[in-house]
Amino acid sequence: MDLKPIPTKPYTPQTNSKAERFIKRILAKWASVIAYQTDEERNRWLPRCLGIHNGNRCHIDLGGLTPQQSLQRLLIDE
Repeated sequence: MDLKPIPTKPYTPQTNSKAERFIKRILAKWASVIAYQTDEERNRWLPRCLGIHNGNRCHIDLGGLTPQQSLQRLLIDE
């Protein structure tokens, strides 16, 4: 798999809509929902939130698969 980064301007949904939507969702589900006492406490919850986002939540853009399922399918098809 030949992956190359494509630079985009920050905060521009027109050029990077999927990344901007992901950031918005993570902030809404992780950073803003619970009143964390410290940054360390908030950082401890991030892996769990990402695990739910990538492993449990089906994505319409991925044909109803989770990101983990989609990645597994890509790796198998290679």
